[in-house]
Amino acid sequence: MQPRLKMRLGDLLVHENIITSEQLNQALSAQRSTGRKLGDTLIELNFISEPQLLRFLAQQLNVPFLDISHRNITPEHAQLLPETYARRYRALVIEVDDKTVLLGMSDPTDLGGLDQLMPLFEPRTVELAIVQDNQIVEAFDSVYRRTRDIASFAEKLHEEYEDDVEFELSALDDNTSDATVVKLLHSIFEDAVQVRASDIHIEPDENILRIRQRVDGVLQENTLDQVKIASALVLRLKLMSGLDISEKRIPQDGRFNIKVKGHTIDVRLSTMPVSNGESVVMRLLDQSAGLLTLDQTGMPDAMVRKFRAAIHRPHGMILVTGPTGSGKTTTLYGALSELNKPDLKIITVEDPIEYRLPRINQVQTNAKIGLDFASILRTTLRQDPDVIMVGEMRDQETVEIGLRGALTGHLVLSTLHTNDAVTSAIRLIDMGAAPYLVATSLRGIVAQRLVRRICENCKTTSAPSVQEQTWVRFLMPELENATFYKGSGCNTCNHTGYKGRIGVFEMLEMNEDMMESLRESNTQGFVDATKANKDFTPLSHMALDYAAEGKTSLDEVFKVAEFVPEVINH
Repeated sequence: MQPRLKMRLGDLLVHENIITSEQLNQALSAQRSTGRKLGDTLIELNFISEPQLLRFLAQQLNVPFLDISHRNITPEHAQLLPETYARRYRALVIEVDDKTVLLGMSDPTDLGGLDQLMPLFEPRTVELAIVQDNQIVEAFDSVYRRTRDIASFAEKLHEEYEDDVEFELSALDDNTSDATVVKLLHSIFEDAVQVRASDIHIEPDENILRIRQRVDGVLQENTLDQVKIASALVLRLKLMSGLDISEKRIPQDGRFNIKVKGHTIDVRLSTMPVSNGESVVMRLLDQSAGLLTLDQTGMPDAMVRKFRAAIHRPHGMILVTGPTGSGKTTTLYGALSELNKPDLKIITVEDPIEYRLPRINQVQTNAKIGLDFASILRTTLRQDPDVIMVGEMRDQETVEIGLRGALTGHLVLSTLHTNDAVTSAIRLIDMGAAPYLVATSLRGIVAQRLVRRICENCKTTSAPSVQEQTWVRFLMPELENATFYKGSGCNTCNHTGYKGRIGVFEMLEMNEDMMESLRESNTQGFVDATKANKDFTPLSHMALDYAAEGKTSLDEVFKVAEFVPEVINH
């Protein structure tokens, strides 16, 4: 039976002294201009909170008000309600048995919506519950994954074609825009965007096809039995990337753009021959998300001020270091966005160009025609630049040209694949750069990592193990008795305990003692001078502070700490 209010919502709230008559009149006036529902308007005007309103509605309608953030909602049950209906009416199937369906709604007074939804579950009867709108929306991305569509299209594709030759002919057909292989790929991309994946891996094995997605730095696996369809997927992706579809013996790199769920995604594709075909890895860059500013990177305010001062100096080299996927490019582009003014000439040398920036001259390397970092960098210095950004310091020649550019009045920004700031300066010398050049040109180094953020919905305290206590006492004795946390797993975080990532940083500014040690190639002297610098805070210390604040877990901290053994000597 559909619940109905005996009085209008606004009058009921006034009658129960939850809002005043003046507030109701103000909300009704605002509602007439916006067209929004009265409840939403009252919440927006801060006259009532959403939980307060929903509890009141639940009491009036005699239905339960549920917190579903910790419930394990089965996707098979949730998908009894088609996704289009679920999103339109903000409804979610919470539980199912042979006779009844427990349906959560953020607005059970939407009688038109109920009339549309009730027949979908016949012959089962529907029991209603009220759920906060944000909890329902967060659950959608977890329960309405595209895994079922992916499996269905994979099976259909396998049935349509019997051998690899037919797969290839299908992929070559220009009129197959609605072909199953295209639908399958689109489902794969939709699923990746939905779970905020940074990479998609397509890996053919002997008997199965693995499709893995990197979410918050960790791979999640989905397997398909139809391993033969791998060749169709690879061929279609090669066509989209403009690669040589006849060449399967050597690796190839390409890129293409795709629009998925309102997002414009720049896809960087890499193929590699493996024992069972070709493996494909795609890096997904959401161009519609926009670039982060320095203030949005997650750097502490004090470090942002230091970094900002460093990039506004007229000359010198500044390095951003860390492993692949640690956010180095995001930090560099944040710096470039801040420097991008009409009075500065900025040139970048990149492989590949990840984000297009107005006014900045961006050059893509191309090793096939001899257009490598070093050759472009030599030409760049003759283009009268003020700022040069080099995608990566890869070899001795690139390092030396970059350092000389910094020495001759240019600001040079670049990245280096090292574990921390301290070893980065030493690494430049190990790569063959003259020690005096490094000492004279290098101004600052930022090292960074990304650690997973604990899901706020399921965060709970976590007692550290004996080993963890020993680590904490060793690294930061003042935090020995701190309270630490973890995520227990819920629908919001797809039962991982984590949702999103947060940056961990350290910034090393060069002083006279450090520069003198570098000039003399005195590695130990440089390390000692770094430790003596009271303004330098190691990565592991910042990560441990985040753990004590409840932002990340000790497990994530130790992933950072194990890469910086020199902090153990503090």
